[in-house]
Amino acid sequence: MDEKKMQLLNLLKEKSYRYSPDKLFKLASGRESPYYVDARPVTHNARGLYLIGEIFFDLVKDLEVRAIGGLTLGADPIAHAAALTSFLKGKPINAFSIRKEAKTHGAGGLVVGDVQPGDRVVIVEDVITTGGSTLKAIKGARDFGLEVVQVLILVDREEGDKEAVAAVVPRVAAVFRLSDLKNS
Repeated sequence: MDEKKMQLLNLLKEKSYRYSPDKLFKLASGRESPYYVDARPVTHNARGLYLIGEIFFDLVKDLEVRAIGGLTLGADPIAHAAALTSFLKGKPINAFSIRKEAKTHGAGGLVVGDVQPGDRVVIVEDVITTGGSTLKAIKGARDFGLEVVQVLILVDREEGDKEAVAAVVPRVAAVFRLSDLKNS
């Protein structure tokens, strides 16, 4: 594992990973688990953003995509970090967000950012359990007219979710798995 990825893994273990066999965590999916990963302390951390930007940009830089984004709020800092890094490295890739519900005022809509129908994009997710949020992001992007070429996940909880997403977008990759956090 390269140095930046190891640093990000250590940051996730320190700030985002929790294990409680006696008091289960209720997950957004409704499931309960002794393992909880709240990526926000890392995706909103200056060092975490730097590492995420570097790692995610390296994963998308050769895909010839115009933008990177996903369902707000979890995907936003990942997309913004990758977009900023892409600009600094001379290969700009814009960021976008997909709202959970379409706005009915102002310009309205579900997709926010500098993207146009027909653009090739990558969908990102912070933590994936059932894949429901990721599938909603893919649908929102496609309904807007975006071509989703890959899905990138920061942490895959390894509960079959990645496979559900891969049925819709064949290129799916996770930077880390829950087992990486548990076993290292």
